[in-house]
Amino acid sequence: MAAQEDQSQQRVFVDGSFAELAKEMADYLHIGDEVKPLLEKDQKDEALKKIVIASPILNSVPEKEFQSSYNLLIYLVLQSDNAGMFLPRVCENLMKPVTSSPVHGPGLALNALTTIFNLLKPDSERDNELRFNVFMAILRFVKLNGFYETLKRCLPELKDWLKQWETDEEDQRKLYLEVAEVARDAGDEETSYQYVLSALRTFDDDEVKSEEAQQHALRALKSSILSTSHYDFQDLLAVPAIQALSESHPLYHELLVIFAEKDLEDYSDFNEEHEGFIEKENLDGEKLQRKIRLLTFASLAASTPNREIPYASIAKALQIPEEEVEMWTIDVIRAGLVEGKLSQLNKLFLVHRTVYRVFSEKQWRELNDRLSGWSSIIKNVIANLRREQANAEAHKRREAEDLERRLANAGIGGNSNTGGGSGGGRRGGGDRGERSERAPRRERTDDDD
Repeated sequence: MAAQEDQSQQRVFVDGSFAELAKEMADYLHIGDEVKPLLEKDQKDEALKKIVIASPILNSVPEKEFQSSYNLLIYLVLQSDNAGMFLPRVCENLMKPVTSSPVHGPGLALNALTTIFNLLKPDSERDNELRFNVFMAILRFVKLNGFYETLKRCLPELKDWLKQWETDEEDQRKLYLEVAEVARDAGDEETSYQYVLSALRTFDDDEVKSEEAQQHALRALKSSILSTSHYDFQDLLAVPAIQALSESHPLYHELLVIFAEKDLEDYSDFNEEHEGFIEKENLDGEKLQRKIRLLTFASLAASTPNREIPYASIAKALQIPEEEVEMWTIDVIRAGLVEGKLSQLNKLFLVHRTVYRVFSEKQWRELNDRLSGWSSIIKNVIANLRREQANAEAHKRREAEDLERRLANAGIGGNSNTGGGSGGGRRGGGDRGERSERAPRRERTDDDD
């Protein structure tokens, strides 16, 4: 919506005084005779009140006139010092069906609501309060009509807006919970969960045990353990309102701790000890069973030092037949909890990377042991490299010394031959010397014929 601010402002063009524009709108709504006397007396808010009361008729004007007529109405309302008195009625009108355009009506109405939001000045104390109210109206509209993806694009800016609007914690909570509802209805479980969590963090320490806080905490807990995409519960356990559930709803808190830190065996013990609890609370037992198996697999992978898990160990931990191990391995990889590959020949799962569900003293010790092991390996590698480097340098020196000896021997052998020391560059001269030592040439005689 912020990205549309400039665009919205550019398409709202008005020309004329307030009285002229109000008279034009009143005539369009067929109440010109009622509004004209009020405008003549400069009773702007009274005139505006009649216009706003008559404005629901705009939802039935031809589609091509809808945007321009609402833009004019919005402009008139924002000129009033009491805009907060009129905007709720305008927003309420836009929540209703646009009868003249059943297909495009919701989109047109959302554009009008967005125009209101963007035309309110972000640096105005009055407008900041109005912006909050209009945004709440937009949330309700999206919940009724869809357009979640349009809303989702502006959610990253929400916390900055709330800070800018100086919204108190109660209103922040109200807004976060509304966003969570909209996201849940749109099937975005993770976003819904995160905004419920944000709402829980708005409770003060003396409010975390209140009925409202416990209600929302219970909702967040259920959402987290039933979610098919959420596997990290440490952020939830750190929220004071969730911690308070250990007193108000101890079984739910115990169940959360199992999903956060424990495994399938603990979950089975919980079910045996509190038989019927899952069914009584209308929790999806099959979904919970599947999730705790995936989490158990992740814990098994994290606790295996040599990173090689036999199929039999997986089957035992997950309480499944060995024939199902490969299917569960694929599922845990898809969930992003573990990375690795199957060795079907050796019936092993080779772990490349795993997610630690909890990082306590035990995990720190494991990490220390692994780092110590890696340190020893690296030291051995460095020692081997240095040894090989020394051997290579010694070999190089021996080769150099051997070469020098050969060259020296070759030089001594050359000096013992006549002309050998003068070098190959004077080879021709050496040949002439050899020819001069040959026997004289015999003269030709008649007998040679």
